[in-house]
Amino acid sequence: MDASTIAKPHDRLAAYLAEDLEGVNALIRERMASEHAPRIPEVTQHLVEAGGKRLRPMLTLASAQMCGYPGPYHVHLAATVEFIHTATLLHDDVVDESAQRRGRPTANLLWDNKSSVLVGDYLFARSFQLMTETGNMDVLRILSDAAATIAEGEVLQMTAAQDLATNEAIYLQVVRGKTAALFSAAMEVGGVIAGKDAATTQALFDYGDALGIAFQIVDDLLDYQGQSSATGKNVGDDFRERKLTLPVIKAVAMSNSEERAFWSRTIEKGQQKDADLDHALSLLHKHGALEATKADAIGWANKAKSSLATLPAHDLRDMLIDLADYVVERIN
Repeated sequence: MDASTIAKPHDRLAAYLAEDLEGVNALIRERMASEHAPRIPEVTQHLVEAGGKRLRPMLTLASAQMCGYPGPYHVHLAATVEFIHTATLLHDDVVDESAQRRGRPTANLLWDNKSSVLVGDYLFARSFQLMTETGNMDVLRILSDAAATIAEGEVLQMTAAQDLATNEAIYLQVVRGKTAALFSAAMEVGGVIAGKDAATTQALFDYGDALGIAFQIVDDLLDYQGQSSATGKNVGDDFRERKLTLPVIKAVAMSNSEERAFWSRTIEKGQQKDADLDHALSLLHKHGALEATKADAIGWANKAKSSLATLPAHDLRDMLIDLADYVVERIN
């Protein structure tokens, strides 16, 4: 199908990159095999084939193609990015004690926590094997730095998520770790493997960084105003799980002593009652926290688009710009 006739930007990207994506999927299936530990392909296949959009590997493929790279190592790098992402999901579901992801039972629920953690470790190891096959030290540095940043971000989130002292700067640091680091690395390595200059690779990095931040802010916003059928989770899940995301951080910053006591009881202490979600929503609306969060998401999406403005015209550049618009269109 002609990519230009498809409505959603990520679907257009998938159609445009179909041949490369097929190569990525084949490489993933090959490298997640294990001769001695059949539990590994069982667990990884459950998650890898759960219907994800492959957004992060598509960013790498798009970046490399846009920069004129003929191959073949963009496929290795895209598979690397997906392995890193999948490994973090396996670990996250254990840490968060999650029972469902993308509408399906999590691996830790179907098997056990030990399997999820150890298979996640295996995928991290596989990702490093793949990235070294490119023979490019800059690529290895970028992706290994991203893996370290992701782990650091997850630890920071664990300590900051239920602390009312967490401010927007700390939130941004967490988001850069848990989400934006892999988006930016995925984009940057596409330009690096293509041998592009520093200005071009910086523009690609900046796009991924801003897109990842917008993506996570929108996810956090949709938790308080999205439709369950569209988001795959119930409104208020983050509140019930005591996650201090941007809308609440903004509301806490403007709260009076009575409101702060409410946030302390429900988020810090976890003493929640049936009517607390409705009261939390009323406070978010009272202080304009949802609208302010939406404005932040739009600002980051605009920054992502402007990052690509200096790059030569290309169908993929236009699709990536449309993708940034689509990320924030989900909250309209």
